Amino acid sequence: MLSTLAFSSGFSVSRSPVSQGRAGAPAMLYGEPRPVQIIPSVLPADWANMGAECKRLEDAGVDRIQFDVMDGNFVPNLTFGPELIAACKKYTTVKFETQLMVSQYNCETMLDEYTAATNQPGKPGVVIAHVEGNTHLHRTLTKIREGGGSPSVALNPHTPAEMIENVLDLCDHVLVMTVNPGFGGQAYIPTMVDKIKKIRGWIVDRGLDIDIEVDGGVKADWTIAACADAGANCFIAGSGMFAYENLADGCSELRTIAEAAQKGKARRGGGEGRGGGGGGGSPRRSVRRCSRPRRTRAGSRRSGSCVPRRGSSAGATSRSSSGSRRDSRRA
Repeated sequence: MLSTLAFSSGFSVSRSPVSQGRAGAPAMLYGEPRPVQIIPSVLPADWANMGAECKRLEDAGVDRIQFDVMDGNFVPNLTFGPELIAACKKYTTVKFETQLMVSQYNCETMLDEYTAATNQPGKPGVVIAHVEGNTHLHRTLTKIREGGGSPSVALNPHTPAEMIENVLDLCDHVLVMTVNPGFGGQAYIPTMVDKIKKIRGWIVDRGLDIDIEVDGGVKADWTIAACADAGANCFIAGSGMFAYENLADGCSELRTIAEAAQKGKARRGGGEGRGGGGGGGSPRRSVRRCSRPRRTRAGSRRSGSCVPRRGSSAGATSRSSSGSRRDSRRA
């Protein structure tokens, strides 16, 4: 008998008993699915209590913790330095990941410090260099490896996948940005799915041992499912993780939907109740149901709309004279 898990995002996962026999083939386009990893970004965390926040995330069952390093030049924001990252290692043993959203000068002069701060004792930290901020990307990735780190590369949404094709042999991870870097809480850009598929194809065809990460607007809904189905297996979630009062519930929902999408068992709809029952896991902010982007009559792409759950006063909507739904607040 077929059973389903329904999540608050409106997504549901089908589960068929083992006795039913045949399992559905994975829906991924290229290769066998790689293990799903949930990697929260600490941008939405309590910065004044960062060590304890990292411990909370470790207890929730995450696979790594990401620090978004911003220098105010590569992106219009300023966040963490290597000292803060290194200090957090006293509170947790989970692996760290540092995404260097910094200028070339910053990366060249401080790369060794960031690598050392990200490495845990006996565990190489994942250090991610942006294509756009490194003219000599081979040199940067090699230096990360020499410093005991796990060299990885990231691409902004406008950057074509071909920019990293010739450095894949030096990488352990490729991060596809699904928002423009600099700030948390942005809306997911769905057209990045084709980029994920292309990179996944190169990895499989060349027999490389590389994980694909996605970062930006990823939540326990169709966003993580679409990326998992395209070939990504590592998911950075900031606001999508910290929306949950119980972080373990957020980690579990993200992982469950991603794994189901790899097997072609995740689908939209199916009710709003949380699978598995039990309280304590409801988000402290209203969870919103997000629709996929659609096209207008003129054929141009229109961003997906997010509708608050019934009973929520947040994001009250109004209708224009043309009948389209608008959010009364700025995103």
